[in-house]
Amino acid sequence: MSDIIGITMGDPAGVGPEISVKAVAEMRAEDRARTRIYGNRATLEQALAATGLGLELDGLVIDLPVEGGPLPWGKLDPRAGDAAFRFIEKAVRDAEAGLIGCIVTAPINKEALNRAGHHYDGHTGMLAALTGQKSAFMLLGSERLKVIHVSTHVSLKTAIDRATPERILATIRAGNAHLKRIGYASPRIAVAGINPHCGENGLFGSEDDQQVVPAVAMARAEGINAEGPISADTVYHRAYNGAFDLVIAQYHDQGHIPIKLVAFDTAVNVSLGLPIDRTSVDHGTAFDIAGTGKANHTNMNSAIAYARRLVAGMKS
Repeated sequence: MSDIIGITMGDPAGVGPEISVKAVAEMRAEDRARTRIYGNRATLEQALAATGLGLELDGLVIDLPVEGGPLPWGKLDPRAGDAAFRFIEKAVRDAEAGLIGCIVTAPINKEALNRAGHHYDGHTGMLAALTGQKSAFMLLGSERLKVIHVSTHVSLKTAIDRATPERILATIRAGNAHLKRIGYASPRIAVAGINPHCGENGLFGSEDDQQVVPAVAMARAEGINAEGPISADTVYHRAYNGAFDLVIAQYHDQGHIPIKLVAFDTAVNVSLGLPIDRTSVDHGTAFDIAGTGKANHTNMNSAIAYARRLVAGMKS
């Protein structure tokens, strides 16, 4: 398996090109030699001009065309959405072929992506489709808090319906396996409740008793160290202070809000349940500052570091 990290440039009109070149420019030479950027060279050269960096792109870029490019910074454009899709598609195929060990994705714009005819809810759904998987799981990881979601980009009503015992169990299994892979011998997993106070014995709803309790029981029967349901208004505080290694969030905002509160610039988005590895920044395209040289690449550095950790784990 390759130890090369493949960074997809993201939406060409957003901050993805800039944070990509900033991150690569400050790498050690040996790490840069194990890195490729999947994107458009002309756009990356414009990003270098905006940042004032002198990074040499020869041998570093998997150069793919952008219709009409380079495109204007900060403008929603279907051509940018199509290009972002093609960068990712090429990286996925190379990962499947073993040419790269992990994909690190810069941000895409979902509206531009869909206007270009690529109808996905974001990276995770797209990657699942490209690799032939029914679904994937989104884990947000930081030093003191890690969260994996039962569902993400769906309405709250749909999310509650999707939180079946089987789906919750699959999420627990995916999180448990991932933490074991990165060095946790027996991950301590907390499963957040769906309703306030986990339904208070049916007073605020029966979903926790009917959907969450059976999933936790099945996980424990498999030897997984899972506990729950635990009221969501306390479980993240407990996990952040060391009581648990991972929290199972039942829906998007239940998991995203706490992780972005405590690790906004450093949390890494990791896709689980795919035949390839992928990490990502956990922020958007920031059209308002694209092309100004102001974008912060701290989160990209974190995503790359996590990717290196996954590649090292595969080799060991």
